Amino acid sequence: MIDAPRLLKDLQRLLRQLEDDLRVRASEVHEIDVRLREQHGDAKDANRTGQAFEMWRDELLTQVAVAWILGCVFVRFMEDNELVGTPRLSGPGARRQQALDQHELFFKAPERRILSDREYLLDVFAEARKLPAVRELFDPEHNPIWTVGLSGDGATELLRFWQRLDPETGGVVYDFTDPEWNTRFLGDLYQDLSESARKKYALLQTPEFVEEFILDRTLTPALDEFGLPEVRLIDPTCGSGHFLLEAFHRLYELWVQREPGRNPRGLAQRALDTSIHPRWLQRGSGYWWRRSKRAASSGWRMCWNVRPNTRHPYARNNGLGESRGSTRASAFVARLSAT
Repeated sequence: MIDAPRLLKDLQRLLRQLEDDLRVRASEVHEIDVRLREQHGDAKDANRTGQAFEMWRDELLTQVAVAWILGCVFVRFMEDNELVGTPRLSGPGARRQQALDQHELFFKAPERRILSDREYLLDVFAEARKLPAVRELFDPEHNPIWTVGLSGDGATELLRFWQRLDPETGGVVYDFTDPEWNTRFLGDLYQDLSESARKKYALLQTPEFVEEFILDRTLTPALDEFGLPEVRLIDPTCGSGHFLLEAFHRLYELWVQREPGRNPRGLAQRALDTSIHPRWLQRGSGYWWRRSKRAASSGWRMCWNVRPNTRHPYARNNGLGESRGSTRASAFVARLSAT
């Protein structure tokens, strides 16, 4: 299980290094500089910013650096909990060596010998996009990873961070294995990784007891009054999606009680399509594991075909390159649908 306070502290230090790396690359690579200046001009013309270019660029690069880090965190969580097949970043035990072997194999192809770890990590993210449940988490339309790439050296530093060994135990420093698949630490990282982003975008997680208290007094009466098939749920101030996680769990269980013979995956999809307003599903984002029990090994992989309906006219994108909808979405559907 991950040591969340240690991970946060170490990642905050890494974030500063990646910000410096991106800043240098954005200044030295002409194509990146031109593209960012055009984006800044478009933002000013649309009255989305009044900042000078350098200040606007530095804030954007912070968002990009955070996205590179969180992308790796999410992949590592999937790898360590065997939600994907062969690991490509790192992992506990033999899985670390498997990841190192995959890295070596990637560069053996003649056309890849001139590439860097930047292209390797982008390929890892592109592979993750093939999973329907997390496709939009790594979608170029929404994820700042694709806005500005790290330098080759910066990407190597990021990759090696996940492969570090603890001299006392001999194992990887960061082990995300968790039998309960508890992902609340991901929301904490999203909130606390960048102090400037946390303040600017008012990122603050709601305690679980507050979530339950409010849902008991809002969702439950609505279900009693309108009935499960008619209830539609939206959180217009959704951040990392805790309210909607808990609400989805409740709605899914009610659908199971209503149609006990139906395929769990179908019920999970029904809860998404009929009970949750698609406004907050824009990201199809990645943290839906937190509440359910661990799925049987013979059944959980089918869940990755569950995909939220995210194409909705009310979906919007905020300054972080993320929707105001949840950053904790599809993967929980994936897990829950297999129970």
